[in-house]
Amino acid sequence: MSIARVNSFAFAGIDAQRVEVQVQIATGLPNFLVVGLPDKAVGEARERVRAALTAMGLALPPKRVLVNLAPADMQKEGSHFDLPIALAVLAAMDILPREELAEFAALGELSLDGRINQVAGVLPAAIAAAGRGLGLICPESQGSEASWAGDLTVLAAPDLLCLINHFRGTQLLSAPPPGQLGTGTKYADLGDIRGLDSGRRVLEIAAAGAHNLLLIGPPGGGKSMLAARLPGLLPDLTPREALEVSMVHSVAGMLSDGRLVTRPPFREPHHSASQAAIAGGGNRAKPGEVSLAHRGVLFLDEMPEFPRATLEALRQPMEAGHTTVSRAAAHVTYPARFQLVGAMNPCRCGYLDDAGRACGRAPRCGEDYQSKLSGPLLDRMDLVIDIIPLNAYDLTWLPLGESSAQVAARVAEARARQRHRGGADGPWTNAEASPDIFLIDDKARDFLEMAATKLRLSARGFTRSLRVARSIADLDRQDNIQQQHIAEALRYRHRMPKQATLQRQA
Repeated sequence: MSIARVNSFAFAGIDAQRVEVQVQIATGLPNFLVVGLPDKAVGEARERVRAALTAMGLALPPKRVLVNLAPADMQKEGSHFDLPIALAVLAAMDILPREELAEFAALGELSLDGRINQVAGVLPAAIAAAGRGLGLICPESQGSEASWAGDLTVLAAPDLLCLINHFRGTQLLSAPPPGQLGTGTKYADLGDIRGLDSGRRVLEIAAAGAHNLLLIGPPGGGKSMLAARLPGLLPDLTPREALEVSMVHSVAGMLSDGRLVTRPPFREPHHSASQAAIAGGGNRAKPGEVSLAHRGVLFLDEMPEFPRATLEALRQPMEAGHTTVSRAAAHVTYPARFQLVGAMNPCRCGYLDDAGRACGRAPRCGEDYQSKLSGPLLDRMDLVIDIIPLNAYDLTWLPLGESSAQVAARVAEARARQRHRGGADGPWTNAEASPDIFLIDDKARDFLEMAATKLRLSARGFTRSLRVARSIADLDRQDNIQQQHIAEALRYRHRMPKQATLQRQA
């Protein structure tokens, strides 16, 4: 009887949990069994391993081969267990040295000809391996991704035969090239927009404090155009944020060429997306759009067209900064500190304010349409603004506005003030900061208390208005929040649809 062990990892969110792949080759009827709560992809590994060995001219011994994935009470998912199973089988066959394999963790999917294919989760696996003092064996194409984990030995092999030759001393695998930084997407410039001064202003405030934003206006008024330019105003991710975002994208299998994500992500799912696609879930509890937009922007165009349950699923991660996918077997938590930007028409036809083009149900249609967004969700929107479309004269003769680079410079300065105020371990944006650390003038405080009483703001609305005012003060380079900052912040608080409709009609 022969037993061999190889380390690997299972993933719970972006956390890599150690799994020991144990292989026993013993006398008995020829069989290849995989136990330890494997899913279908892991169970099929035995056929891929058998085919890969056959492609190299090797064959499994005519004995009972038992693979145990320990701990046995943890669900094992994904094809990345192919490589550690194959290595453990080879070690149990005395083809590979057990002692050297014990110093590594491995993950990778095997082709039928023995090539090692890309898998998801190499970056968090490398970080976990480094934390345990292990090296990492991974696909050749993902060696650069694994190298971001720091001081660890990475064996990035193109196929199983190269690994065998490396451990037997007939071939030396070179260290993978260092990982590269992502270049980011080139976004449209804010300077291309004429007019829409109020929209540009609220976009700058949203970028400065990472505030949630809702744009309301008729079709073709410029809502989506403004939202598409928001990512270009945001500063680069810090190294800590870049690593955190890259780990989420790695687990989702979306880390291109092992390049670290350095720009805030911008996600814009279609309104037909399911709740699991937005909030996370599915058979393997994958990260959803709220997690893929972590430290970036989640843009929902035509927001009321999303299913009600999907929109309501956003409420908890908007407050907590993370989302938990609950299953009977496990609970998986992903980070989800995103900035929600929504765009919507005032009614289904879109022309509520235009008597000549509005449908026959106006203004009732506007109330019904806007009521698709619940009060608790709207209360979480820091900035709500009506976008008034430009006429033909304005589109022709109004001058172009400031460029994205000019606005981004002010946003970067405001963000720097926030990080200095929050400290090294504190919140880095006003959207997640406690108002207790804000300095506010007495007149501004009295004005906010009076306005909050008259407007009947909730405790959340009061706090979020104060955060918006703090961002406006940061853009003005003021240490204290003043009355004009409070007044501007309250301009952007949401009003109930019926009240808004009556105000527009008046």
